[in-house]
Amino acid sequence: MTPTRIAVAGAGYIGQAHMGVILKSPSCVLSAIVDPSPAALALATQAGVPWFKSIEELLANHRPDGLVLATPNHLHVPQALQSIDAGLPILLEKPMATSVADGEQLLRVVNAAGAKVLIGHHRAHSPIMAKAREVLDSGKLGQLVAVMGSATFYKPDQYYADGPWRAELGGGPILLNMIHEVHNLRMLCGEIVAVQAFASQATRGFPVEDTVAINLRFASGVLGTFLLSDTAACARSWEQTSQENKAYPSYDDEDCYVITGTNGSLSVPTMRLKTYPRAEDRSWWKAFEVGVVGMVRDDPLKHQMEHFGQVVRGEASPLVSAHDGLLNLRVTEAIVEAARTGRTVNLDPA
Repeated sequence: MTPTRIAVAGAGYIGQAHMGVILKSPSCVLSAIVDPSPAALALATQAGVPWFKSIEELLANHRPDGLVLATPNHLHVPQALQSIDAGLPILLEKPMATSVADGEQLLRVVNAAGAKVLIGHHRAHSPIMAKAREVLDSGKLGQLVAVMGSATFYKPDQYYADGPWRAELGGGPILLNMIHEVHNLRMLCGEIVAVQAFASQATRGFPVEDTVAINLRFASGVLGTFLLSDTAACARSWEQTSQENKAYPSYDDEDCYVITGTNGSLSVPTMRLKTYPRAEDRSWWKAFEVGVVGMVRDDPLKHQMEHFGQVVRGEASPLVSAHDGLLNLRVTEAIVEAARTGRTVNLDPA
């Protein structure tokens, strides 16, 4: 098979992560790097691929089979529209847009053009998430009742110094981090139909939040709570528990989700399972059967890139569509609105 030629726009942290999996891919090759920075030129030279300062320059001089857009959030929509207009399949990093209105505009164009667009919610490609979904679908937990989640971690000051846009509107942990959690929660418990939230800027003092407490209602009747903070020195986050990204230290005794049903609970990603042995004899006075669900840990970015190659070649439809990306964005925007107003924000899951 002729390797699928993938260009990457954006040479920051996530862009470099995409480059890394492409360079190791059995089916894709890195064909170009697009970024105006001198650091991007150095990366292109090291990889032995062309370097372009802009997508305009890329399209004028080089035609990849697909393009990864790993650029700052505010560039996602204009660059996606530019790529779609050129007929180029794209892997568009999350969030697909910085506002629901812009996301809706992009979705209309995607649908009208029949464009090949995969949204970069890479945890959708996680073997851990696939196994968790399998356990829930098996009925072992009984009827789902509630989910408790957290994404608590401490981002160093350098993170914001390297990307000042992250501290401004359109950045912040709701859009940068919570949007990942929203997609995971939707995969586990279904569509989210209402949110409540409190947000705080007390620690960092940025225009955007640093800590958020969130309540969620799902269409199924499941209720959820979630604590988000990028200034909490705590390991209860996906990055620090899943072991999928080796750049982060990991702690075997921590989870970031607990899904509870009428017959038991599943903690993710340790996959610790507690269930009652007999449904007719359930009681808090009775002991659970305790076990661990067997699963494989592997880099979801690697699986996402192989899937993107399939999308580019017309072998698969996007696992995370632009419509999915918009649903995630609607929930995050609702969280922002709920925190701002103190009101419950209802959502149309369609």
